[in-house]
Amino acid sequence: MNLFSPLPAPANEEQINPLLETGNLRIEQIVSNGNASPPGFWYDQETEEWVTLLRGSAALKFENGGLIEMTAGDCLLIQPHARHRLERTSPDAVWLAVHHFPGHETAPPKAPPPGG
Repeated sequence: MNLFSPLPAPANEEQINPLLETGNLRIEQIVSNGNASPPGFWYDQETEEWVTLLRGSAALKFENGGLIEMTAGDCLLIQPHARHRLERTSPDAVWLAVHHFPGHETAPPKAPPPGG
């Protein structure tokens, strides 16, 4: 498996590709293609999510006013219910996301993408 090849064709929304889902863990490749969250949309997740930007650049905005600029190699642990959104991503942005669901024998279904 290679996280950069092949990449899906550019789309109007982020493309989330499950890599591993077992027990209380889900690992995903996310291809952003220059996308941002729709106006007024905020992610509000039940559990923590660790993300690393493998390629490109991005900015994550948090409802509390924080803005985190990220470049390739940067990683971040997003706490449960830390409402956040993609402010912007570069056309080549590729992420690796790890979701941990403590207390769950299996990972709950993933949330639908914004607008989906």
